[in-house]
Amino acid sequence: MTVCLCYLSFDFTVTLQCKILKCNSEFWASTSSSGPEEEFCTALRAYNNCVRRTARTCRGDLAYHSAQHGIEDLMSQHNCSKEGPTTQPRARTPPPPVQPPPDFNVPSDRPEVCHYERSLPRNAAPPNYTHCGFFGDPHLRTFNDDFQTCKVEGAWPLIHNKYLSVQVTNTPVVPGSSATATSKLTIIFKNFQECVDQKMYHAETDELPAAFADGSKNGGDRHGANTLRIVEKVPGQHVEIQARYIGTTIVVRQVGRYLTFAVRMPEEVVNSVEDQDSQDLYLCLHGCPANQRIDFRTFRVRATESQVLSRGRPGAPINGFTYQSAMAKCKERLPVEDLYFQSCVFDLLSSGDINFTLAAYYAFEDVKMLHSNKDKYHLFEKDTIFNSASEKWGFSVLILISLVVIQLWTGSFSIRL
Repeated sequence: MTVCLCYLSFDFTVTLQCKILKCNSEFWASTSSSGPEEEFCTALRAYNNCVRRTARTCRGDLAYHSAQHGIEDLMSQHNCSKEGPTTQPRARTPPPPVQPPPDFNVPSDRPEVCHYERSLPRNAAPPNYTHCGFFGDPHLRTFNDDFQTCKVEGAWPLIHNKYLSVQVTNTPVVPGSSATATSKLTIIFKNFQECVDQKMYHAETDELPAAFADGSKNGGDRHGANTLRIVEKVPGQHVEIQARYIGTTIVVRQVGRYLTFAVRMPEEVVNSVEDQDSQDLYLCLHGCPANQRIDFRTFRVRATESQVLSRGRPGAPINGFTYQSAMAKCKERLPVEDLYFQSCVFDLLSSGDINFTLAAYYAFEDVKMLHSNKDKYHLFEKDTIFNSASEKWGFSVLILISLVVIQLWTGSFSIRL
């Protein structure tokens, strides 16, 4: 528990003003073409100074900590001294882009370990793929197909295992309300054998890059580099990251002013956690903490009674939608009244932002693309009630068994006396 509290002890209010992305882009722009080694070291020292200036506002940000480690590695690789000139990096005209080969399939002479399914034992059962999605105000579908609506303002980890880490930052949608949505997303792919170098992907509102933070679009210079690559589907709106070496596909979108996240990942990778004690805050695996969850049923009752969502201040304006008009608008994109439909209604009433209709729609489209079981595309309220009841009953049964064992043991002990 101590580890979890420490993880959340960062100042989330200052994280929102973190400008690490500007340092990254300036450095990579200044080193985009080859030049003298000393010139590279000068740019690297300027980059280091820029990163150090962001320390106060960027603590707790994955991109900041990744940059720190990256600078240390580059200093060592290029034998750069920390002391020396630190002129501001100047942008150069980048060389013509290298066109990727038409076929990204890994050639047969590449290491089998760099392709997840090929690396499995010959007679092994096919891997079980799971899905997690995070979208809207915000709504979470966990790897276990639990569906939750959460507050989770500030920076929160979605995924943290041996292979990658994903962190989102959520900001208030309406001043004075607990409604939040994702404005920043950071993904770190860790070094993996002879396949890929460590890579960081960072997106913010109105900045959905089609490359990693270092400007590359694949996993680096190793033999299996193309088993990690970025594909831009719609410029500025839709990016897909394929990590075939761990059997994982990630979809990042910007819908309106906010970001959405969806992932398909083998169960083995999902459960490859490094530190069990710090996994309670891994939202895609365990869901949002109980004190951060919002009950759909309570919300619906209140909305039906008052025709407006009363999450904001008393007397707050109606955000442009009644419960009936929100349902009608969501029905245009989501004809089935499942939890994606309910999340759309919730978001329209809490924010009045019509773009949340599209966020729910695309989240469901991502489910159809990424989920391995078509019978579980739609989730309904009864499903979440059943899951919740199962957890409670399971815990109650465990307590009951423990009490029975204790009673039998004490009874046996009394008889012996």
